[in-house]
Amino acid sequence: MGFKCGIVGLPNVGKSTLFNALTQTAAAQAANYPFCTIEPNVGDVAMPEPRLDVLAKIAGSKEIIPTRMNFVDIAGLVRGASKGEGLGNQFLANIREVDAVAYVLRCFEDGDVTHVEGRVDPIADLETVETELMLADMESLEKRTPNLEKKARTGDKDAKEAIILIELALAELREGRPARRADVPADKRREWRMLQLLTAKPVLYIANVDEESAATGNAHSARVEEYAKGEGAPCVVISAKIESEIAVLAPEERKDYLDALGLEETGLTRMIHAGYTLLDLITYFTVGPKEARAWTIRKGWTAPRAAGVIHGDFEKGFIRAETIAYDDFVAANGEAGAREAGKLRQEGKEYVVQDGDVMHFRFNV
Repeated sequence: MGFKCGIVGLPNVGKSTLFNALTQTAAAQAANYPFCTIEPNVGDVAMPEPRLDVLAKIAGSKEIIPTRMNFVDIAGLVRGASKGEGLGNQFLANIREVDAVAYVLRCFEDGDVTHVEGRVDPIADLETVETELMLADMESLEKRTPNLEKKARTGDKDAKEAIILIELALAELREGRPARRADVPADKRREWRMLQLLTAKPVLYIANVDEESAATGNAHSARVEEYAKGEGAPCVVISAKIESEIAVLAPEERKDYLDALGLEETGLTRMIHAGYTLLDLITYFTVGPKEARAWTIRKGWTAPRAAGVIHGDFEKGFIRAETIAYDDFVAANGEAGAREAGKLRQEGKEYVVQDGDVMHFRFNV
């Protein structure tokens, strides 16, 4: 599995500049990693993972295959998008398909770049975006309700349960709150996701600042960070313009450039890490002379389910997982050393995979 993140924002907030920087980064990665642009508005980027390079070097792997991340530049969001203004219908269809939504908010002053609302106010922008999504969710749920009520009257159990969840969502939406605020029972999470609510998606906030504020942020980004904190959501301060410049640099030049700006890592890297944290994602590895590969799974997944990400037969015929913690693999200089040191474990069906595990699955079908 990968991570598909929709990038939304009003016109002239730096959304497309950021997306172009991300896709330029992806193009730069093409020399080392498989790369494809799925559509003009979809960029497929390798997950920055230094541990993978370390493992590949130890194992002498011929190929390095990182896990992937899709960024989707979702066009058409203007005031009235929920009613079909701009590219409203296309916008709504695209956003339903993503795992998380990144709100790009303008946190820079620039007289040459006119704001669609005539002012720079990231929180007002955020509220405009959120309002359009909430209106679209309300309309969608209200259209579905009469048919479900009809089925419920005939005793349809699924329809009755769907109505309960819809009422839960509408109670929030009608109070001007996104559906993700609803207190959904743990055993109904799957059915809740099937409602495909735009405002039930996990969100992260991207405060797009000017170049001078990339390392420290500014007054506008501070407001966004405070808002995100109140939501319990991640916030990444980023300069889309700087990301555009970094994207075209050779890898050996990037560190010097970042150091000069007082930055430890690129905004792309911070965005991805924030997304992984938001969605409770972790990485495990498979390593050998042919390839070293990273795999993305949800935190809490058992070994058979993690194996299924590679191939369904691995999950169906799972026998055991030969497992080495990343630090143990590195300290022992590879699988043979880890085995000799007693650090290679035989894990069964109940084992919960940990971030950084190096795994080899035994299966039989």
